[in-house]
Amino acid sequence: MADYHYDVIVLGTGPSGEGAAMNAAKKGKKVAVIEEADVVGGSCTHWGTIPSKALRHSVKQIISYNTNPMFRDIGEPRWFSFPRVLKTAERVIAKQVKLRTEFYSRNRIHLYHGRGQFIDTHTIEILDGPASSTRLHAEQIVVATGSTPFRPPNVDFNHERVYDSDTILKLEHTPRTMIIYGAGVIGSEYASIFSGLGVKVDLINPGERLLPFLDDEISDALSYHLRNNGVLIRHNEVYDSVDTDEFSVTMNFQSGKKIKADALLWAAGRSGNTIDLGLEHVGVEPNSRGQIEVDQNYKASADHVYAVGDVVGWPSLASAAYDQGRSAAAHLAGDDDYWFVTDVPTGIYTIPEISSVGKTERELTDEKVPYEVGQAFFKSIARAQITGEDVGMLKILFHRESLEILGIHCFGDQASEIIHIGQAIMKQEGAGNTVRYFVNNTFNYPTMAEAYRIAALNGLNRVS
Repeated sequence: MADYHYDVIVLGTGPSGEGAAMNAAKKGKKVAVIEEADVVGGSCTHWGTIPSKALRHSVKQIISYNTNPMFRDIGEPRWFSFPRVLKTAERVIAKQVKLRTEFYSRNRIHLYHGRGQFIDTHTIEILDGPASSTRLHAEQIVVATGSTPFRPPNVDFNHERVYDSDTILKLEHTPRTMIIYGAGVIGSEYASIFSGLGVKVDLINPGERLLPFLDDEISDALSYHLRNNGVLIRHNEVYDSVDTDEFSVTMNFQSGKKIKADALLWAAGRSGNTIDLGLEHVGVEPNSRGQIEVDQNYKASADHVYAVGDVVGWPSLASAAYDQGRSAAAHLAGDDDYWFVTDVPTGIYTIPEISSVGKTERELTDEKVPYEVGQAFFKSIARAQITGEDVGMLKILFHRESLEILGIHCFGDQASEIIHIGQAIMKQEGAGNTVRYFVNNTFNYPTMAEAYRIAALNGLNRVS
């Protein structure tokens, strides 16, 4: 059995593992990374963020093709199969893998493929894969193993018509009808994607409203546009059992209702990848969802073990995971440039997309903060009229007296890009983070960024 010694071992090559490995290497540490899959990138690259967003982009193009009069005059709207659309995502994934593999080589990080498991407090053994029977020793270990879709035991995920958010990318046909159980971020995104392909979607929400962490107005807008695109949203419905046959899937609910469809996409929660990781050998005990509890430095209960990314739970975003990994590496290297990742902007890639940062109206009301609202509707913005993407709005929440920006919420095309302009101003210190910035500075015209000036003027008119 081969034995090798390192300063740091990182388990996983998703955004959090990559962030930890790269930052540790740049701080002079000798780093080894273990990846169970044949290629790097983790769930983000292969089953989550990258393929679903590439898929969404293709579906948006199809929607434009089928609804834009410039194209419709040429011929009748065309139908596109799911497997055909998925090919775009496959090309993007290949580019991402090549790029990220080069990162490890360039930073002289040793990459091992196989399943890693703790043998003792400072030793990881690779149990299978190309590097099987190899033992790695390190002073510090970073667990960045990510998460997988939660699978209840009474749902047959081996059935050819039952999918989760990972296996849906292996769908080889385009169903006419689909049940999506779980109306969180993943469920809402896939409801947009499949309805855009002409699939009749039943979106089942066990809760009372879609994405309740969002500003109420934005959540309501999402509900409206999903319904407008043919999605049937069913709130307060909890499944009881799932029946399958050769041709269909039937979901039975505790309310007594039944829904039958060609396929089921289960999108209700994820679990941390900690099974068979050997954490008991280092005194770390995951919770019931397989997640590892960490402190403000991303250290687990074992002093030399860090955990980052989806395996620690909230916020379970690729953007935050990368920063968590970098922060953990800074702390283990003894540098003071580490931080606990908070105030993370939300990016939800429905059609249209959603992004927000800061407080919602509900939160400010509950906290009795005197705030005002500035709004800009995309239908009145020249750039949106030119592109035909005129659905949506930008909303700025600011303090009535100090004019400090408290929250920014955007719904519509490029929302996840637009939000960062406001985020940058919010982070300024002193008087630089007020809504007046947007009226005292000139914006290019026509641009979507101009929405900030319009929203700021709208809000200031309410307090003048």
